Amino acid sequence: MQIAEGLMNLWHSTGIFNMISPADPTITSPVEQFLHQFGHPIMLVICLFLMWLGIKKQFEPLLLVPIAFGGFLSNIPVCDIAGPHGFLGIIYEAGIHQGLFPLIIFMGVGAMTDFGPLIANPKTALLGGAAQFGIFGALLLALCVFGFTLPQSGAIGIIGGADGPTSIFVTSKLAPELLGAIAVAAYSYMALVPVIQPPIMKLCTTEAERKIEMKQLREVSKREKIVFPLVVLSLCIVLLPDACPLLGALVFGNLCKECGVVERLSDTMQNALINIVTIFLGLSVGSKLSAEQFLTVQTLFILVLGIVAFSLATAAGVIMAKIMNLFSKEKINPLIGSAGVSAVPMAARVSNKVGLEYNSQNFLLMHAMGPNVSGVIGSAVAAGVLLALCH
Repeated sequence: MQIAEGLMNLWHSTGIFNMISPADPTITSPVEQFLHQFGHPIMLVICLFLMWLGIKKQFEPLLLVPIAFGGFLSNIPVCDIAGPHGFLGIIYEAGIHQGLFPLIIFMGVGAMTDFGPLIANPKTALLGGAAQFGIFGALLLALCVFGFTLPQSGAIGIIGGADGPTSIFVTSKLAPELLGAIAVAAYSYMALVPVIQPPIMKLCTTEAERKIEMKQLREVSKREKIVFPLVVLSLCIVLLPDACPLLGALVFGNLCKECGVVERLSDTMQNALINIVTIFLGLSVGSKLSAEQFLTVQTLFILVLGIVAFSLATAAGVIMAKIMNLFSKEKINPLIGSAGVSAVPMAARVSNKVGLEYNSQNFLLMHAMGPNVSGVIGSAVAAGVLLALCH
């Protein structure tokens, strides 16, 4: 009898037995009942698909692979790896819930960023600012059309900034229950920049506009590169303190890069530190891809709103460049406006690639880096506005 009872307990502890959840009599919808019962095997397949995208298609592999693997672990039954006392749960609490990992990522981004193109042509900051329209456009859609709460709408809208760490930072503060879906949407759309942006860029411009050649940028002094981010941070302290955690981390990383006296610190932030944190960030975000949190109608809405936000941001940057050309003697190629989203440097490379398709002598990369890095600053400022508005 004891042997039979022990064997039965052993069977009940296996993954095979616990992989499929028992039916819930309180759930009336057949679709919801199916997702409830078979959610874990479905999510395991989805996570394997995300791993395939990262490995085979190389869509943001440095983050998509750890996120997918973390999601795979979080859907293993019984062991509760993503629970409050599990491996992933502990990492999530320390790094995501407390907002530490996105800030360290921003330090690394700052250490790898050159603000020179923006300083040389400061009016391109308007393109980065215009691209933030996607954030607030998606916020209004989520709030007024899809029925999300104001904090949830703010977290969804930030996807339009195409900035994964900022999306995670804002969502962890405003709507942590949506973190898995928003993180996957943000990084997926960042990875799909070369696919999503070109059709929108071509739709919003004429062939003549795509052929516009821009003059070579002036050389920026070391002093300018040191002073500029400090001025930006000082303005943020005065006008929008809520954005200071992200901007402060960005400016510190950039200062270490540009000052030239702490090369070891800059090198660590650009390489070892950001790589270590990226591992933990990806795994902890993946811990929120459990079937209970991800397989919902809300997730589908978030994915739809995310692509809308990203598309609006791309179009707004291009249209702002066209408007600026109406009042400027030196014409701006509107294609660089699409780089106003915060996907550095991929969005700038896409602007350059599309420009070369129409004019083989038109090298837009450095010009596009201006709105691109201003988009990083803009997304951090937008995050501060959302935190002040919705928190």
